Amino acid sequence: MFEFDPATHLTRHVTSRGTRVYVMSIRAFAHLSVNSFLVVEGDPHAPTYTALIDMGSSETQSRLGLIAGLEAVRRDYGEQWSWASLSRLIVTHAHPDHAAGLPWVRTQTDAPLAAHEWGRLILEDPQADLAQGRPLIERYVAWTGVTGSYAQRLGRRAEKSWMPSGVPVETVLHDGDRLDDCFDIIHTPGHEGSQVCLRLDNFLLTADHVLPYNSPPLMPEWVRRGGGLSQYLASLDKIEPLAGIDLALGGHDMPMPHWRTRITDLRERYESKLAALLEIADVPQTTEQLTLRLYPNIREAQAILLIDQTAALAEYLLVQGRLSSVDSSDLPARFVRSS
Repeated sequence: MFEFDPATHLTRHVTSRGTRVYVMSIRAFAHLSVNSFLVVEGDPHAPTYTALIDMGSSETQSRLGLIAGLEAVRRDYGEQWSWASLSRLIVTHAHPDHAAGLPWVRTQTDAPLAAHEWGRLILEDPQADLAQGRPLIERYVAWTGVTGSYAQRLGRRAEKSWMPSGVPVETVLHDGDRLDDCFDIIHTPGHEGSQVCLRLDNFLLTADHVLPYNSPPLMPEWVRRGGGLSQYLASLDKIEPLAGIDLALGGHDMPMPHWRTRITDLRERYESKLAALLEIADVPQTTEQLTLRLYPNIREAQAILLIDQTAALAEYLLVQGRLSSVDSSDLPARFVRSS
């Protein structure tokens, strides 16, 4: 069942068991929309369970979009949810477009927060997470060989946390958990180490693991626990055999009724990217040099994510032995196709 309201960017879906899932597309940043979900069980006039999944960014436009979407759920569909009676908050993964709105949401509700154990530190103590990750980010900037504005932009990741303030995680999630007798938790690292997919009856909420139009940004695993292409591909293998899933709902964009076809597309896309990287790795080059050869018309807004992606691809090929590092003790790292 699918309904769309273009005025509020609100869609409604009903699971095989009658649970309603409202998808609110809100503007997280000027260039990026994100999906937030309200899950409702029971009589619309007196719901027995309500869960808010992902809360957008800390930007004012994101907060206003979330408020408008939640009001539209009540106004247009008669769901008498309230902040006071909200049963649960869930963060699918600790990225700014999905979780930075959490501190404001916490001012509205006491509903317990659930998140994967690997995301707990950044959600609860963002300054401690920043301090812990700073040495790796600084080494990563040197490792990639980026220069100029790219080096400055990468380096900012070590200067300020995107999480405005900490929020306690009352329920720490692990792979295989059953949450609130409603969601099956599937840990799917790769895009982000703490990322989980949520199975709800015949629906699968895929966060950013599977998206309808884009492959999710990746970073090398050595920079951030649970990152990297190897983890990502293994997580695709993990969800593909799931039986009885009729619809996938991602963290961005439209529903995916043919989600397994999308998994095939994603695998093929990464194989193509790996082949392209190997093709140009004919002489020793840094990550920045490889990125600029892969994308000669690169746009400034894309550059940092594409550098991250090239770094993740290079890491994967290094482990496979298809790329070699010219001198692993030197920075920046330089890569060449293995003979």
